[in-house]
Amino acid sequence: MNTGIVILAAGESTRMGEPKQLLKYRGRTLLRHTVDVARSLPCSPVTVVLGAHAEDIRAQFEAPRVALVENPDWREGMGTSLRTGLTALLDAHREITAVIFMLCDQPFVTPAHLRTLVETHKKRGRPIVASEYDGGLGVPALFARTLFPELLALNGADGARQVIGTHRAKAIGVPFSEGAVDIDTPADYARLQKTPTEHSTLHPA
Repeated sequence: MNTGIVILAAGESTRMGEPKQLLKYRGRTLLRHTVDVARSLPCSPVTVVLGAHAEDIRAQFEAPRVALVENPDWREGMGTSLRTGLTALLDAHREITAVIFMLCDQPFVTPAHLRTLVETHKKRGRPIVASEYDGGLGVPALFARTLFPELLALNGADGARQVIGTHRAKAIGVPFSEGAVDIDTPADYARLQKTPTEHSTLHPA
């Protein structure tokens, strides 16, 4: 199975007041941290979708072997970024049979968790393997190629959760309580900065 990864980093970070993609975390930006985690999967091409602040992010972001693609319709919602990222990934890697969607503001996603998503898909054969937290399923989430047409048809605010919900009976969850932690506000970022290397003590607001 050939799995590609799309990192969604097109948001405006309105609640943060500055591009969260460029916030520092463990000596790197949040976006670079996410890219490094994604690149831990062997032979998995990584595409990063930019939108708001794209020029600033390009100027400050360096990562080898990563494709950057800009979504001109980012204001219309998450669905346009999923579609933009998957289209670019398939244009460059037509052999892809599955895709994992990630966000740039979930700092506790690990290489081991991504590998678990892939291994669970291989073993169970489900078309959707999603992270399970907050009583539901969300990203990071893996989608099989059979769902690519549906993902490519997303518009506006529709996102991965809508596709997961539509096919909930065919989806399987991988427990990941720390997926509930995302960095949306200055208070979130302050808590993140105070978190020790062993981050189990940090809880979402």
